[in-house]
Amino acid sequence: MAKKQVDGFKSGNEMAAIAAADINYHVMGYYPISPSTEVAQYLDMMGANGKHNVKLIAADGEHGAAGICYGAATTGARVFNATSANGLMYMLEQLPVQSGTRYPMVLNLINRAVSGPLNIHCDHSDLYFALNSGWIIVTAANPQAVYDLNIMALKIAEHRDVRLPAIVSYDGYITSHQKHNIKTFADEQDVRDFVGDVDYDAYAYIGQMKKGPVTVGAHMKGDDFINNHYQMSLANDRALEVFEEVAKEYEKLSGRSYPLVEVYGDEDADVALFILNSSGDIAKDAVDELKAEGKKVKVIRPNIVRPFPAEAILDALEGVKVVVAMDRADSAGAKGGNISHDLKAVLHDYGRSDLTVINRIYGLGGKEFFIEDAKALFELGFDTIAGSSTALFDYYGVNKGNEEQTRAMIHRQLEPMDPDRYKTGKISAEWDEETQKVKVKVPPLRNLTAKPKRLASGHGACPGCGIFPGLELFFKGIEGDIIMVNQTGCAYVITAGYPYSAHQQHYIHNLFQSGAATLSGVAEAIFQLKDRGEVEFDDDATFVMVTGDGGMDIGMGSAIGAALRGHKLIMVEYDNQGYMNTGAQMSYSTPLGNRTSTTNIGSVRVGKQYHHKDTAQIMAACNMPYVFTGAESSPQDLVKKGAKAHWYAKHVGPVYGKILIACPLNWKSADHDGTNVIKAAVDSGFFPLYEVENGVTTITYDPKGEKRIPIEEWLGYMGKTKHLLKPENHELLESLRSEVDRRFRKLQAKHEHPDL
Repeated sequence: MAKKQVDGFKSGNEMAAIAAADINYHVMGYYPISPSTEVAQYLDMMGANGKHNVKLIAADGEHGAAGICYGAATTGARVFNATSANGLMYMLEQLPVQSGTRYPMVLNLINRAVSGPLNIHCDHSDLYFALNSGWIIVTAANPQAVYDLNIMALKIAEHRDVRLPAIVSYDGYITSHQKHNIKTFADEQDVRDFVGDVDYDAYAYIGQMKKGPVTVGAHMKGDDFINNHYQMSLANDRALEVFEEVAKEYEKLSGRSYPLVEVYGDEDADVALFILNSSGDIAKDAVDELKAEGKKVKVIRPNIVRPFPAEAILDALEGVKVVVAMDRADSAGAKGGNISHDLKAVLHDYGRSDLTVINRIYGLGGKEFFIEDAKALFELGFDTIAGSSTALFDYYGVNKGNEEQTRAMIHRQLEPMDPDRYKTGKISAEWDEETQKVKVKVPPLRNLTAKPKRLASGHGACPGCGIFPGLELFFKGIEGDIIMVNQTGCAYVITAGYPYSAHQQHYIHNLFQSGAATLSGVAEAIFQLKDRGEVEFDDDATFVMVTGDGGMDIGMGSAIGAALRGHKLIMVEYDNQGYMNTGAQMSYSTPLGNRTSTTNIGSVRVGKQYHHKDTAQIMAACNMPYVFTGAESSPQDLVKKGAKAHWYAKHVGPVYGKILIACPLNWKSADHDGTNVIKAAVDSGFFPLYEVENGVTTITYDPKGEKRIPIEEWLGYMGKTKHLLKPENHELLESLRSEVDRRFRKLQAKHEHPDL
């Protein structure tokens, strides 16, 4: 008899988090990327209120998250993660390490298009990259299946005959965010009894005292390596049987069944649609409509794709004349997607040459799939049976663009650039031999108002967003053109949505971790081309990389590399204290105690539990010629630093700058209060304004005496920090105050003693 369950109305991401809490994993290493980020958010919210004991560890990127998970798994701990698209790509090299050393865990892969160009919506390109990772891969069509398959996946992965990590794959922004009627177990102990205790005797684990010392990951020669992979193949073969065994057990527990392959429609169907995940539910509605017209059709949807359930699929295709195989991802140049090729290989191996396979690539980048589309694809099969000449491979849903309309939209990019447009002649910067510093002269800001903006109006920034006031003030100090590279983040997302661009000058977007490296390549290539006389290039042009939204977590290695190599470029970080473009998750620049969507406030935990990273000091330690901090509340100071940064990047080498900017939406502050919030951060000493020029630190604005305000005044502006002012959070407040004061004293010492 099924265990007691409760009804609810929840999304796939909520269900993944609830399953993880019910299991009570030991560790989740994670890094935010849409649309998977909610899983960690929901789990953190539950953890803050004592609903589970899972240790959530925020990584510096998905590669780091995968490393955290692998390390935890080697101890025998139960490990959980969630990612999407480029997040999977960044951790990809870690996946076969984990499967090859046979340490189970569960990774939720919330399907999203892999860049480029960037697209955050659903397709299966990330799933297809995972197919050869050696992981078990189950596919969840709806939120209920997300919950159920997460529970089943752990039991399958840990089975002694399998011992492979598992992926639960479901559709981003469809299954992940859409809410459905669901059931969850009333007592999480029923879930824990079902998955059982960790079998520590099944394998060798780091830290276990029952056995001798364990070495994990010793390199192998060919004889052992092929044996290792053969053993993994045997484990995959057994995994199909284990899936069915676990599914039967789970049906008794829950009343819900999960066959290897789900079939919906006529047993004696003439045409079948072979399709993965949520599109299968849409196709079921098409089946109902076509059956009402007297047509014999069925939908075949696997619940597992690795290992590939060949015999179950063959059984489902018995008697079918045409199968339309749908791939929500392409394999460029292969004339078919990966799953359709798997299907064709099975049919070939089992001698089903009588069955025609029509393959269509569909739904890329979130292109929607409707009942009418499913019906049209079934009709392709009937047309083929009737003798029509049907292309066996094609893309479904391609539309021809309008060249004239596109040209009108991108007219700025078709006009020659004017190199003098951004040269006012009112700003000067020159080396001062006496002070051994750059001397800058900047006119009053009113004299620079006619200088054009680098970013056109009409972008999609939130009300009160501080990114553009901060960046534009900095850019005012730069005379001449800029070539900008932007890592993924708010500043990119809201300014460059094809075919529109708010950028008035050359601009490149690249991935979150790659901005500084990308700009290094751009700069050195242009210098080479110019030296060889192959291009004309304005000598006053400046190379600028803009990052923010946590980009100096995942992109820190790239930035340090660019700094150490000495490229002539500027790296500017707009610091909004979180991953705001993905939903206000914690970053390493989030201050102690702050509320974010992954550092919630609850009965057992309040906000972020450790202090913020001081990126400017880290970059200064790379011995860069110029490092600075800036804020829109001190506009003249920021413009001067822009001019000085321009000089150093042109004449000496790399520059790093950190600009504190307001994010009213996620700071929970008033839209019109941005400058006041930033000024309070500066005047409280939390965000000191200074520069490090050739190793010498100078505080450029010191809020002494009456100018210095208590940190409470700054915290009181923001909903994300007001809880720190409550008596019960006094200890957190004092810890933050103490750290702010300590860092400011240290900075003052450096200001007073140039050799520090």
